[in-house]
Amino acid sequence: MQRIDPRPTDPPPAQQQQQTHQSQPHEQSQQAKQWALPSGFASTGSQSHTQSFEEIYGVPENFLEIEVTDPQTHQPTASPSSRYTTYLIRLSTNIPAFKLRRSEVRRRYSDFEVFRDLLERESARVSIPPLPGKVYLNRFDDAVIEERRRGLERFLKIVVGHPLLQTGSRVLGGFVQDPNWDRNAW
Repeated sequence: MQRIDPRPTDPPPAQQQQQTHQSQPHEQSQQAKQWALPSGFASTGSQSHTQSFEEIYGVPENFLEIEVTDPQTHQPTASPSSRYTTYLIRLSTNIPAFKLRRSEVRRRYSDFEVFRDLLERESARVSIPPLPGKVYLNRFDDAVIEERRRGLERFLKIVVGHPLLQTGSRVLGGFVQDPNWDRNAW
């Protein structure tokens, strides 16, 4: 284990002037080199290096961004009971567990329910978070749809960000990336 010494405290200004006259210039430059790092430098213990532009502003080693957006309500037949809302899932990542770097798929709430059940069955070691509750009244109201969208996004961020599910789930990648995902195929 590396021992970290605290930074020396600066003496009061009167003592500092006396020490400046007494100490040698070589000692002062050594102390300045030891403690002062210019901006743009990273320090790991006693060694330092200049960070490149890519290190400071580049894409992180592993990143994963997922969002649930653009709810659309559909009514395939004249029957009011046939109405449903779909949500756009946008994923952007460089994690090798996912086949595509960027993807967009549409899913409805019932797809999320099936997906969650499948995850629970295949992942006994991982606690799967709940989905936002089922809505029976005013389910096509804009405020209700927006609240559900936020809940679905929160659910996906937890699930997709879990390392055991990223590497061990057969259903996860398909649900968030495959536009032809079939909930009946599982």
